[in-house]
Amino acid sequence: MTVRGPLHAIVLAAGEGTRMRSERPKPLHRLCGRPMVLHVLDALAELELDRVVVVVGHGAQWVTKTLADEAPHGLRIEFVEQLVQRGTGDATAVALTGLPEDDEDADVVVLPGDTPLLRPPTLAALVRHHRSTDAAGTLLTAEVESPAGYGRVVRSGEQVVRVVEEGDASDAERDIHEVNTSIYCFRRALLPAALRRLSPSNAQGEYYLTDVVEVLSGAGYSVRGMVIDDPVETAGVNDRAQLAAAEAELRDRINERWMRRGVTMWDPERTYVDTGVELSPDVALWPGVVLRGACVVGRGVEIGPDSTLIDTEVGEWSEIRYSMCERARIGSGAHVGPFAALGPGSVVADGERVAPFESRPAG
Repeated sequence: MTVRGPLHAIVLAAGEGTRMRSERPKPLHRLCGRPMVLHVLDALAELELDRVVVVVGHGAQWVTKTLADEAPHGLRIEFVEQLVQRGTGDATAVALTGLPEDDEDADVVVLPGDTPLLRPPTLAALVRHHRSTDAAGTLLTAEVESPAGYGRVVRSGEQVVRVVEEGDASDAERDIHEVNTSIYCFRRALLPAALRRLSPSNAQGEYYLTDVVEVLSGAGYSVRGMVIDDPVETAGVNDRAQLAAAEAELRDRINERWMRRGVTMWDPERTYVDTGVELSPDVALWPGVVLRGACVVGRGVEIGPDSTLIDTEVGEWSEIRYSMCERARIGSGAHVGPFAALGPGSVVADGERVAPFESRPAG
């Protein structure tokens, strides 16, 4: 294994996402209470990265401000703007302007900002595989039953020769079931020259980052592929239906994690917990519970059925039934509802009972 220098990352988040049919930039659509691109940054934050370059374009100011405010602590993030969207190859070339030019021994992970289900161990494994094989470039690939719509991975033994997009593939290439996930690790020093050799002579008239694979392979460099165990991790989000599917998968992960930490969920399929929620052991959540934002729930609390809490703090051993609480503070041993409404700033003292159908306006 060749020991290399720093590790950087490039997140491609410049696209408009027209299929979302929204004024909100695609990277900022939320899953379990957190913008999609921030789930990607959360996964990257588990790596030992020197810096992360985020390529912005559509809604650049909105995306930049959101990430500056909410990105994981400890990540060094640089923003570069792709003024004209001319493909992933062009976006990567723009991103390189945000990285040091003298990092000859560095590697760089390149991935899209619309893959919110990617797990940190998968990214770590990709980097290890890339470095252990001393490759110039390594693709994260997936074996799928129905490859339609994906770029096919063309191999010669262990060597990845090229990636061909669906619109440019031959009939034989369309029969390949190993597909590209658009997640890569490259040697930083080789990327600029390879990107300069890209051409927009394809069905979309864009500069494809996938063509770097053929450039590097054709120049005699080693290009490898690592097949992911669970292709669901690399699922991209391009429309509202895919957003809902990703939300369901992420919600299942969140619920399973909390249940393994001592939280009871009577019906996990009907329990919605955002990523920013903090739950203590022996919390019980009944069907229809929705916990949004930065809720903090103490030990032994029972919530539900059919209660919604937003940015609310709940003390130990309290009970909340069929109620709505927003930015409220509920003490220990309190009883709220059924059918109570606590507005922003409401405070419920320790042991206090909020009567059925009682409504408390903002404090």
